Amino acid sequence: MRLTLRILSACAATLLPATLPASQSCTEDAMIVFDGSGSMSEMGFNLLDEPRIFEARRAIHDSIPQIAAVRRLGLVIYGPGQTATCGNIDLRFGPRAEAARPIIDAVDGLQPAGETPLTDAVAQAAEVLDYRARPGVIVLLTDGKETCDGQPCALAATLAADAHELTVHVIGFKVRDDHFGWDNPQDDDYERRIAVARCLADRTGGTYASAETLDELTEALTRTLGCQLIGLRTVDPNRLPT
Repeated sequence: MRLTLRILSACAATLLPATLPASQSCTEDAMIVFDGSGSMSEMGFNLLDEPRIFEARRAIHDSIPQIAAVRRLGLVIYGPGQTATCGNIDLRFGPRAEAARPIIDAVDGLQPAGETPLTDAVAQAAEVLDYRARPGVIVLLTDGKETCDGQPCALAATLAADAHELTVHVIGFKVRDDHFGWDNPQDDDYERRIAVARCLADRTGGTYASAETLDELTEALTRTLGCQLIGLRTVDPNRLPT
């Protein structure tokens, strides 16, 4: 009997994704807050890299089908709109089952533009999750700082005080400071400046991940949104329901 239990335990360990935190479960709904601001269309400093949105789309393709198969996901996009205003926050949909296709389609069809009202976007996602009464997860994917006078740290304090187990994770994708220079990119103040929304994660028990590559972004999405389940099924994004 003990031998059988050891064998089952070993098999379970091989099936569990190594990158997913042991404490995470699929019982919590999650919202993705996606940066669609104009800076997502920018290229690298050497002008040889492709726009950030291209890699972000591929990371969504690579990670979301597996996650959406076992977790209810919703989506908020900020930035694009008829005019470049700070009110451009688009709640595409609240948490729903099998959300991979609508998330992929929304990000694929996104034309980056506008400002970065990330604080208000996270606040709206929290309301959708009914954060005062229910546990939930928010993953903010941003390539820059708040540009609409929002105060992410003040929001973080409110969420931490009022929420019923709401966790906010922040992924900084190729974040650059306004005064970034190649002469001294690692100055003493660099980490603080690029992680301007980090307090959202710190105050709610979440994580802050800095992603510079497609693989790092895919891993960050999988780790923050994914669920540790035995028998997590692999989903081919090319065979998602339309």
